[in-house]
Amino acid sequence: MPEKKLIVIGGGLAGTEAAWQAARRGISVLLYEMRPVRLTPAHKTGNLAELVCSNSLGSLKDVSAPGLLKEEMRKLGSLVIEKAEGARVPAGMALAVDRDRFSEEVTRAIQSHPNITVLHEEVKEIPSKGIAVLATGPLTSDPLAESLQKITDTDRLFFYDAISPIVDAESIQTDRVFRASRYESGEGDYLNCPMDEATYQAFYEAMLAAERVPEKSFEKTPYFEGCLPIEVMAERGRLTPVFGPMKPVGLIDPKTGKQPFAVVQLRAENQYGSCYNMVGFQTRLKWPEQRRIFRMIPGLEDAEFLRLGSLHRNTFINTPRLLSESLQLRTQPGLFMAGQIVGVEGYVESAAMGCLAGLNAARMLLGESVAVPPKTTAHGALIRYITQSHPTFFQPMNTNFGLFPPIEKSDIPSQAPGEGAVPRKRRSRKLNKALRHQVMVDRALGDLSEWIGQSNVLADISA
Repeated sequence: MPEKKLIVIGGGLAGTEAAWQAARRGISVLLYEMRPVRLTPAHKTGNLAELVCSNSLGSLKDVSAPGLLKEEMRKLGSLVIEKAEGARVPAGMALAVDRDRFSEEVTRAIQSHPNITVLHEEVKEIPSKGIAVLATGPLTSDPLAESLQKITDTDRLFFYDAISPIVDAESIQTDRVFRASRYESGEGDYLNCPMDEATYQAFYEAMLAAERVPEKSFEKTPYFEGCLPIEVMAERGRLTPVFGPMKPVGLIDPKTGKQPFAVVQLRAENQYGSCYNMVGFQTRLKWPEQRRIFRMIPGLEDAEFLRLGSLHRNTFINTPRLLSESLQLRTQPGLFMAGQIVGVEGYVESAAMGCLAGLNAARMLLGESVAVPPKTTAHGALIRYITQSHPTFFQPMNTNFGLFPPIEKSDIPSQAPGEGAVPRKRRSRKLNKALRHQVMVDRALGDLSEWIGQSNVLADISA
């Protein structure tokens, strides 16, 4: 392998981010993506960074863990965040994108970078020499998964989750739904299909009785808790969906002036509002059953489904046992791993790991030491979770404030945002949640800036 050349395997969010971070530091990158030569059960195109589940990249709220992670990625020059903001569609305080435009823009940026060569070929074996980033995502091909199993001495790499249906906007009966976002006055970004208790009960019973795609050999394989199929939620109790994606809290039906018993929310999939995603309705029901049961939802009686829900495989390794905090395989330091395969869940989390893997792979090729962000940052909290959790109980995780170190007295300012001076006796861990989260965000951004300066992680970026 020529000097200062990086191989990146996988052209999803993590792989494109890794390639981008390395290329902008002067590294020559070979980016392998097997599509469209070999498609997966979920992908439809050969574009890079194709989104196959939701079109939402999560919350944009300043005082939230997902919002903080995005802000940190902006500061690190993330390609994914830049292109997502350019392809944004209305979704309240969430960063939702026109998936086609987003993928096309990422593909265009990668293909036009002079340091990146894209090869549409299937890689069946992990390189044993040189520097590489493995970012093949939840649909890693069988041959490559077998190669990964061999070098990690791992028996199981898989769990399964599901994707939700998309509805043609013209087929929605707009007179039966109302537009609103939870707790917001005026028109919101979601179409809400309201249900009274009798309608919900019929819908609930139909879900329980519906035929599902056979689970075959992975019958007892666990789902990621943040992406449960709607029928699995229903199995856990009659009101479980009502306290989950169908919760009506903060929504008032203008026709009745009251809060419905339950709602199904629809979110725009593109900038034109021509199709809508059924929020939180991941499913593995058989397709004829989906059409029958989901047309029981008020407003969707004549729904035309542009995409029906399906089950897909996710692939991840036992990161606490196998990887260092720099995302290097302990037994093969020249191999970095990124994306969902390291045990993070979510588009932005996957891209964030790609950012760090690409950054550190480039530093290694440049003869510099690897750099690990502080544990008080969103990036550092995720790294700490995936590398230091108990290996026996390790499961993929989204970014959340529960992963962050507790607030110390020294972290609390004498002047709190929106509250004026904070009495000395209140400068403890017993702050209200909003203030505690604000302090965590401020601490993270301050520590990230200090880390960027001390580690010079942006100093080697080409002009």
